[in-house]
Amino acid sequence: MATKSTNTHQHPLRTLLTVLAVTALLYVIMAVNNIWQPKLGLDLRGGTTITLTAANVSGQGAVDRESLEQARTIIQQRVDSLGVGESVVSTSGDNQIVVAVPNVAPDKLNQMVGQTAQLHFRPVYAIDQVVAPQPQPSAEPSAEPSASGAPSPAATVAAADPSAAPTVVPTPNRRPLPQLPTLPPTPRPTVPAEKQPTTAEALAWTPTGRDEADFAAYQCGDPFPDVTDQPLITCDREGTLKFLLGPVILKGNQVTSAAAGVPQGQLAPVVTLQFNSEGAAIFEEATKALAKKQSPQNAFAIVLDSRVISYPEIDPIKTPNGIPGGSAEISGNFTLASAQDLANVLKYGALPLSFTLSEQNTVSPTLGGEQLQAGIIAGLIGLALVVAYSIVYYRALAIVVIASLALAAAMTYALMVLLGEGMGFALNLPGIAGAIVAIGVTADSFIIFFERIRDEVREGRSLRSAIEAGWVGSRKTILIADAVSLLAAVVLFVLAIGAVKGFAFTLGLTTIIDILLVFFFTKPLVTLLGRTRFWGEGRRFSGFEAEHMGVSRRSPAARRRPATAGEGNR
Repeated sequence: MATKSTNTHQHPLRTLLTVLAVTALLYVIMAVNNIWQPKLGLDLRGGTTITLTAANVSGQGAVDRESLEQARTIIQQRVDSLGVGESVVSTSGDNQIVVAVPNVAPDKLNQMVGQTAQLHFRPVYAIDQVVAPQPQPSAEPSAEPSASGAPSPAATVAAADPSAAPTVVPTPNRRPLPQLPTLPPTPRPTVPAEKQPTTAEALAWTPTGRDEADFAAYQCGDPFPDVTDQPLITCDREGTLKFLLGPVILKGNQVTSAAAGVPQGQLAPVVTLQFNSEGAAIFEEATKALAKKQSPQNAFAIVLDSRVISYPEIDPIKTPNGIPGGSAEISGNFTLASAQDLANVLKYGALPLSFTLSEQNTVSPTLGGEQLQAGIIAGLIGLALVVAYSIVYYRALAIVVIASLALAAAMTYALMVLLGEGMGFALNLPGIAGAIVAIGVTADSFIIFFERIRDEVREGRSLRSAIEAGWVGSRKTILIADAVSLLAAVVLFVLAIGAVKGFAFTLGLTTIIDILLVFFFTKPLVTLLGRTRFWGEGRRFSGFEAEHMGVSRRSPAARRRPATAGEGNR
């Protein structure tokens, strides 16, 4: 009894057009977003690898393995916040963490990852410029401070209010500390005993004459011990301002979350942060005391790796009695990038260990370009060999192999580009190897199908009937073979580290594409060719000649005849 034919048997042309339309849609998306090249991995485009050596904050004792893994996780979060693909953060030995990131300049990576000490909040006592302003010739003195002559305004911090759009309160220009006599700095112990001061102790601290002399003589880059219960003299990340800071009020591990964004009805980005219950109580007490002081002593500095990241002031108008609840909003002259940078520092800044930068290596883009060129040449050679073999063995039927390979390459490239933009996938050299392996996977699927057609023809079926029956017999084998490749790719991706993941991901992606194409492109295309006079009648060089199909002389059963409705399912 005849059974209903498959959809691809009924409408092969419609199926082909659908596949081509989906492929075209991928390239339309690329055109709309103006992205035409995939992101390249560290070994192809160049990038930076740094090695960090860990030590306990006290400087003594062996590094705990659990603390090292916790630090690795935090650094991985910092690196992921950069929005790059194929970043690898791994532990090495008993006290080292290795960070490898492509597509990122060394300075930016060091700024994000190299700052690996504890995150602290300290009260600001004084701010001064490192470089004096250059005098500008003018007929009359200007009432406005020059851009280079005044310290940059700080941000302001207020209670977060989701129901109202916060406003940016301009901060007055910082007043430099009165000129003090320049004295040589007094040597300080490098690792003094430290304890967490109370909030009252930290806020009540005032500098001694020694502190003021050290501050006046301090130059950015000079060593100065960062101890929680002692003052800190340091500079900002740009090295343009220097700070005299009081003892630590809060630690970074008391921040539970931080985020950057633009509130509704407002144009300027803000940074919101949330403290835990202990930090919320300390923050309320500290902001209440700071709000009563004058600039710059109404600010607190956010210090990472002994460098000031930001120094927002407490807004005395909005928060005269401090900021309760542990939620705060920092507003100021932020760009979206600088706001996100501050949020990342607040969110991922605290580490259970201290680190020193032990090694930094940069992969040259020239070397990466040479490796990319070699990978492309290898792929083209493999593709050319497969095409040449297909033409010699399958003759005109090689058009199916060539078309399948071309469409697979087009879809693979488009998905790599879009995945690189959407989820940060970066193509590396092992990934190119996975794509080259896919050439053989795609060709194998057609070989299995064609050989099954030959078996059906030798059993006496007509060509059209043999195509349908051969497909039924071969698709299980194709699925099993692709399933093995897909399983291997998944296992590799889960268990492997580093660049091998790129090979596994590309192999898995191309295997899935092969399954889709063999069902919705290769099979319908062969069906359509079997209905033409050139291929269907087995003319010379078509690839479907009787001798080539293993039939030395056409028997009546092997002659071409119209297929019945259910013939392909017998």
